[in-house]
Amino acid sequence: MTEQEAAAGKEQEKRVDLVLEGGGVKGNALVGALAVLEERGFQTQNVAGASAGAIAAALHAAGYTAGELREIIAELDFGRFRDKSWVDRIPFVGGALSILKELGIYEGKYLHEYIGGLLERKGVRTFADLVRDANEEEPRYRYKAQIIVSDLTGRQLLVLPKDAPRLGVENPGDFNVALAVRMSLSIPVFFEPVRFPNEMTGQEHLIVDGGLLSNFPVWLFDSGGEPEWPTFGLRLVEPEPRMATLAERLGQPGPTPGKFEAVIDYFKSLVETLLEAHDRLYIEKADFARTIPIDTLGVRTTDFDLSPAKALELYESGRTAAEQFLETWSFEGYIAEFRRGKKHHRRREVAEQIVRATKS
Repeated sequence: MTEQEAAAGKEQEKRVDLVLEGGGVKGNALVGALAVLEERGFQTQNVAGASAGAIAAALHAAGYTAGELREIIAELDFGRFRDKSWVDRIPFVGGALSILKELGIYEGKYLHEYIGGLLERKGVRTFADLVRDANEEEPRYRYKAQIIVSDLTGRQLLVLPKDAPRLGVENPGDFNVALAVRMSLSIPVFFEPVRFPNEMTGQEHLIVDGGLLSNFPVWLFDSGGEPEWPTFGLRLVEPEPRMATLAERLGQPGPTPGKFEAVIDYFKSLVETLLEAHDRLYIEKADFARTIPIDTLGVRTTDFDLSPAKALELYESGRTAAEQFLETWSFEGYIAEFRRGKKHHRRREVAEQIVRATKS
């Protein structure tokens, strides 16, 4: 092998597809992991994300460096995401009326405008501004970013911009990136869903958090045969997974019967638990081995009171996770172990771990 061929091979090894798990404000940890990958010379080809992962995916694809994203985290006031309409401000019953009338407590308008502003700084409005390969016909690989959303009207998972035609947008490149991110961040009960009119059918689509149907779509960039480069999944995990009651997991008291506010709290807790515990028992070992598990330090999905200091702790947790993962990872091992016919099932192992945790 010539020196030129060896250099080309090394460059190929540094290419990577990324899948970023959702997790609300916990998504700050994803940036720390991205920083390590960037420092080690990895070059992102395609990136996908759901919920908070959608924010990081879109901004990363738009050209923000990990250093720039870290500065954004340090200055961000997460409390501003809790924007309310006049209905929400009615004493005692505002939250309940907002859910009944608007299907969510917070408007999501500030979030939409904030993400849109960040993207505009890099000259990104639509997915046409995020084309990776203009000659690629498959939308999964044509655009740098893919955003996961849940279409309640169609009862289906959508990957944007690939599935934009299902919403009546004929050309995927015309779909607005900030809108796609806002859709993916529509945590039920917390944020109002996005109502999107389908101009082809006349039907209105109700779009919510992509994490409800696939919070960690690590399979998204898989194709037949050996891959040209690997996929890394950045996953947000609890520090000590164990069986617990709903109230224990959320650090909140259980709802008090007879109060409407308690019913709202119950549904909020239910949604939050669903997003945090989504499909953990059914990850195949092949996916687990290409996953960078990031300790979320006990932070909850909707902890909008998160301090800048805690946000930076999450960032450092992401860095630590990526550094530990890369200590033993190699592309040769990735190919040999998980792309040549070997089958590994993790379900039994996880079940045994849960049993051990409940006895401790």
